[in-house]
Formats: sequence, C-alpha cells, structure tokens
Amino acid sequence: MPNNITLPRLGWSMEEGKFLAWLKKDGDFIKEGDPLFTLESDKAAQEVEAIDRGLLHIAPNGPKPGDVIKVGHVLGYLLAEGETMPVATAPTVPTAPPHVEITIPISDPIPEPIVKPITKPMPEQTPASPRARRAAKEHRVDLATLTPTGNGGRIRERDILAAVTSTSTSGMKQVPLTPMRRTIAARLMHSRQTTVPVTITARCDATALLAFRQELKSLSSLLQHSSPTINDILVKLAATALREHPMLAATWAEKHLLLPESIHLGVAVDTEAGLLVPVIRDVDTSTLTQIAAQTQKLIAAARAGQLAAADMQGACFTLSNLGSLGVEAFTPVINPPESAILGIGAIVREAVPLDDGSFTARDRLTLSLTFDHRVNDGAAAARFLQTLRHLIEHPLLGLV
Repeated sequence: MPNNITLPRLGWSMEEGKFLAWLKKDGDFIKEGDPLFTLESDKAAQEVEAIDRGLLHIAPNGPKPGDVIKVGHVLGYLLAEGETMPVATAPTVPTAPPHVEITIPISDPIPEPIVKPITKPMPEQTPASPRARRAAKEHRVDLATLTPTGNGGRIRERDILAAVTSTSTSGMKQVPLTPMRRTIAARLMHSRQTTVPVTITARCDATALLAFRQELKSLSSLLQHSSPTINDILVKLAATALREHPMLAATWAEKHLLLPESIHLGVAVDTEAGLLVPVIRDVDTSTLTQIAAQTQKLIAAARAGQLAAADMQGACFTLSNLGSLGVEAFTPVINPPESAILGIGAIVREAVPLDDGSFTARDRLTLSLTFDHRVNDGAAAARFLQTLRHLIEHPLLGLV
C-alpha cells in the first residue's frame, strides 16, 4: 500500500498552510528524515521531512506552489520499489468549497396577546413574521422585493438581514485571507485578551545618535563591512537599558514572572506578506557589527519568505520602527508572551530654545513604550524610558 504524504499540523492553531515547493523530484528515493517540501505556516517557511521511505510519486494534479491546503490533505505518495500508483487514488488539490447556507429552523415567538383599540385593519400584501416586519422597518427594506424562505412563503427575519448584508457589500471586492494574515490577527487578539497594555511616550535629543551613526558610516568604508543602521544602534541601546531594568523583559506566567538569562530582541519587519518579527540573539553580548550582520540576514530572509519558525521565537522584548514612514508616535501592540514593546518614531529637526533665549536646531526622536501593567507599573516603565533616552543622547555609554 502506498504511504500517504499529508500536510502536517505544525502549530496548535494551524488549520491550513501554503504549499511552496517540492524539495525532491518525482521518482526520487526518499529516506526517513529527508526534506520533502517547504510549507508556509504560522508566518514562517518550514521544511517538512519524510516520516517514511519509498519512491516519491507526485501526481500531475497535485499541489502547485502557492496553493493553500487544508491540514491532513494528501499531497503525494511514497511507493515501494515496483509498486504502481492506482489512478483512482491520485491526489487532487482541494478547491474552495462552495458557499453553503445552513438554515436552522427557528420558531417564531408566540405573540403575546395585546389589547388595542379597534381600528381599520391594514391589508397585508406580503406574508411576514412580526420580527421580519420590525427588521424591515428598521433597515428600510421593501418586503415585496424579497424571496421568502419561511413556511408557506412567509418572509423571515433572516431574509431581511441577508438582503441588508448583500446590499452593504455590493460593489466591493473580496480579498481572501491568507494563512499569515489569519495568524497575525489571531496573535493580535491574543495580545488584547491576555495583557493590560498601557502606552507612555518620551522625547529625546537624537543629535548625538545621528553623529555617531555618521561616524560609523565613514569607518565602514575603511573596515570593508556594512555600517550599523540607526535601528541597529537602538537595538543595542535597548538591550543595555533592559540589563538595568530587567523587569521590562519579564514574562507573565500566572503564578510567577520569568526573567530571561539572555537578551534576545525582536525587530518588526514589514514584508509584502505581512508583519514579521525575527529575533536577534544575544544582543547584550554582541558587538554593533555582529548585530548589524544578524539583522541584515534576518530581514532579507523575512522579505524573501524564508524565515524559519525558530527565527521568530525566544524574544523578551520587541522594537517596532515606523520612523522611515514619517510616523512620530504610535501605540505598538505587545507581542505575547513578551510584556513590553518599544515604538520608534521619525527623527524630526526642531528649533530648541537655549538658556540665553536663543534657538538652535536639534534632531528630536519620540519613543512610544507599550507595557503590560500586570508585570510593571508606570513608574518602572518610565524609568526604563528615562535610561534609554539618556543612552540615546550619549550613545557611547551604551557600548562600553
């Protein structure tokens, strides 16, 4: 009997995944543990290994790159030597199921006896339930234009609501939800339901930060390597501040808090597929050059859709930078199980008054810190921002 190759469930909430590519050719001999295909799930591309051995059979009507497949669907087969593939069992890629409306009978409520003055009865042109008439009046729907679904040609309330929904979505284009978009939405809802978020902001002088970055750029041509970006420097300074205020890197675990031994920081990356957060390892013990190399590699993998799930796990704190898009301040959303996230705004040149009454031009930066109030109080979060602001205004202090 052929061994089925099925789409595995790679996460507890996974229901479907995007098939990316076969890693073996039709007819190749496969051993246990050989990588078979790549799959996009839970915002990452992962290689799926074989759990059996045999000759790989890929049907012509099997999955194609980009197909969204349900968990458990048969993608192909592993055949014993000399075994043939029955035509009847060739796998097919499931198409989107037709829209099916399930009608659940709901009895109309028995109208309560109402005593009214005797008036001239109004003729009922269209049979409809009392609830349907109330809904039609509320939404201004003409009963005569509807197709009834109730017994005896009676219009039900659901007929009214269906007509309202159809009208509200007419002229609109439906955009399918990708597995990645569903994962992002699920994580955002999880953050909202499991944290008590509070956002505070602080403004700092970024003049010295920009000067330091410019000096690094001039040295990079001599050292023959890419110079760290502003974001790389801020990642390093944030790790230094977290060492001084470790509770901002703590994780809520119901009966206790968890403090990390190493500072691994997530960096939000905007990609065509959606927001991804790769993790930079050991930021507190790494040099700026090492941080820049890690960041460049992870961002390139994220935008190419080649991040592994392990590349997005283990962070204790995240940085999200919208400064390049001109945003000065915003409310970043905590990435569970972390308890805080830092939003970095645009650097803006402003006129700053001096003690003698004159003005000078300075570069100003706004930091937005969202923290879980269960883990930290406002004063603790403010002290962290105060330390980080001091490091930004004197960046060499965070590197010694």
